Amino acid sequence: MPTDCIPFKDTNYFSSLIIDYLDEKDGLKPFYNRFPKLENFEKQIEEKQRSFNNDYRADLVRALMIQYEGLSISSMTLTNIDLLKHNSTFTVTTGHQLNLFTGPLYFFYKIISTINLCRTLKETYPHYNFVPVYWMATEDHDFEEINFFNFKGKKVQWNRAASGAVGEFNLEGLDQVYDVFAAQLDSSETAKSLKKLFHQAYLEHTTLTEATRIFGQ
Repeated sequence: MPTDCIPFKDTNYFSSLIIDYLDEKDGLKPFYNRFPKLENFEKQIEEKQRSFNNDYRADLVRALMIQYEGLSISSMTLTNIDLLKHNSTFTVTTGHQLNLFTGPLYFFYKIISTINLCRTLKETYPHYNFVPVYWMATEDHDFEEINFFNFKGKKVQWNRAASGAVGEFNLEGLDQVYDVFAAQLDSSETAKSLKKLFHQAYLEHTTLTEATRIFGQ
C-alpha cells in the first residue's frame, strides 16, 4: 500500500524546541546523552550494563512479583520478569497517566511503539533481551486531565471532588459513568465486551490504580 510521510515541522503541531531536537541541532546536544537512533543503542546498552549489578536485578524481580501477587499473570509476563535477572536484559519504558478508560488514543500508540521497539532492538542486537515496561503514573495529581474519555464525539466524564495522587482515589461515582457509557452502546458482541471490561475494572475494584492495572491486563 502506498505511504507518505510528513515532516514533523510541516505539521505545525510541535514547538520549535521539539523540532530542533528531532533535527538534532547542535545547540541542544548538551542537554541529552544520546539521540535515540537505532545505532546509538549499542553504547546505551554498554553504559546501562555497567550501572546495574545482579543484586539490583534481583531486588527488581522480587518487587515486581510482589506487585503481581494475586493477579493473573500471562506466561509472556512471567518470561519477561525472569529475563530481568540476567545482565543481558534491558528495559524499554513508557508511561502514562491513569486516564479513565485509556483516554487519548496515543495511550495505545505509546504501548505499541514500546513493544515494537523491543522487537526491533532484539533483531538488531540478538545477543541481548529487551523487555517492554509500562509505568502507571499513579502519583499524578491532575484529575481534570484524566477524568474523561470521548466516545462517538461525546465526552463521558467522571465528576467528583478530588485532590492528591490519582492512583489513591476510590472509584465512587464510576457506576454513574458506566450507566452513561453503556447507554451509548448498541447490543453487538463488541459492545457487550466493552461494558464487561469497564464493569470488571472500575466497578469491581477499590482504587484507580487497581482498576487501571486490571484494565491493562
